[in-house]
Amino acid sequence: MSLSDIDAPTANPLQAFVAAPPGVSMDAYWMPFTANRQFKKQPRLFVKASGMHYWTDDGRKVLDGVAGLWCVNAGHARPKIVQAIQAQAAEMDFAPPFQMAHPKAFELADKVSKLTPAGLNRVFFTNSGSESVETALKMALAYHKVRGEGTRTRLIGRERGYHGVNFGGISVGGMVGNRKQFGTMLSGVDHLRHTHDPKRNAFSLGQPEFGAELADSLEDLVALHDASTIAAVIVEPVAGSTGVLVPPKGYLNRLREICDKHGILLIFDEVITGFGRTGQPFASQTFGVTPDMIVMAKGLSNGAVPMGAVAVKQSIHDAFMNGPEHLIEFFHGYTYSAHPLACAAALGTLATYEDEGLLTRAGDLQAYFGEAVHSLRGEPNVIDIRNIGLVGGVELSPIAGSPAKRAFDIFLDCYERGVLLRTTGDTVALSPPLIIERGQIDQLVDTLRGAIRRHA
Repeated sequence: MSLSDIDAPTANPLQAFVAAPPGVSMDAYWMPFTANRQFKKQPRLFVKASGMHYWTDDGRKVLDGVAGLWCVNAGHARPKIVQAIQAQAAEMDFAPPFQMAHPKAFELADKVSKLTPAGLNRVFFTNSGSESVETALKMALAYHKVRGEGTRTRLIGRERGYHGVNFGGISVGGMVGNRKQFGTMLSGVDHLRHTHDPKRNAFSLGQPEFGAELADSLEDLVALHDASTIAAVIVEPVAGSTGVLVPPKGYLNRLREICDKHGILLIFDEVITGFGRTGQPFASQTFGVTPDMIVMAKGLSNGAVPMGAVAVKQSIHDAFMNGPEHLIEFFHGYTYSAHPLACAAALGTLATYEDEGLLTRAGDLQAYFGEAVHSLRGEPNVIDIRNIGLVGGVELSPIAGSPAKRAFDIFLDCYERGVLLRTTGDTVALSPPLIIERGQIDQLVDTLRGAIRRHA
């Protein structure tokens, strides 16, 4: 029996369907990051999930090619995760996180700290990737202040970066569509150049050869603003939501060197790449570059209960541990930080990863997955393909006057044929659960191939 069939339903999955109550309207729900008008004319509803698959309200089985939303790394409805949530809900539904705690919060932080790169052994819990980004940015600013370098208030993001949707995240982020409706953003923010260089790196299998020197744009920003004003740089090791941009060889190493030279904190946003996506627990380990903080969410709890975290170096944590012991050291947190159900889900998730070797499985499948995705080279309108671990991006030439429509049409086509993909602009993104088998990789890519041809 294959990994992806471990918890496939044994009974007719339609037996689990629950019809919507009669008379329920779709009007009240304003859907996130969705073409609401188009969706509500022709809804796409999932009602069940197990292993590698969803089931639709009309009984169709759909292969999950994007791990839900980059988050269901262990596959759906995994027994240890389900059982952990059920047991915790019955035992204790909530515990206050301010001046109180519960045992699973400490157990989870300890387990996470054993997966992160050496030295990043202090863990602060949040409820999402967006909140984790906000937390890391505030930590960076406060860290410099408690050390007597309060002039370091500038934050550096990167063009085409995605760091969630709160104001800090969209300020350091660099995806125009996420920013243009919301005013002037935070002050004191600047951006590195992005690393997308199709002229030199198109169709790279794995890390591109060219572009390490793009990190030197940080030196330009240091020269412009002065290092004494810069608190932190935040980047995704692999930029996911903008279309899967894999870092050029040596690029992240160069960023680390420049940050060290100027006393700037380096933050890796691993909300997408964390927990096995690139073949190691974290992409920082895959690329051999250790940041000062790692932002995480998604795969931490397999998407079963919302949860995020920030792992920081002990030296950053310890800088706050001054003054009278009865005073709060860091004025930040959330009502649901380390929520008992989220901690239970995350502990069940980490146990599942360990039992099945999932945190390194992407490394085992990377060659097969990469060759499969790159077999789309030469198909109509395919202008670039990018991949690392179990994540891939297939970039398509846009339809003149209708940006993003070609990819969206292909997304709908694949959905009707039983495969769920994700699109960002005119790039199709693939990030299947880590339990995927080779035959399912073939199904994923072949379904996409047919859709590309049908929409040429």
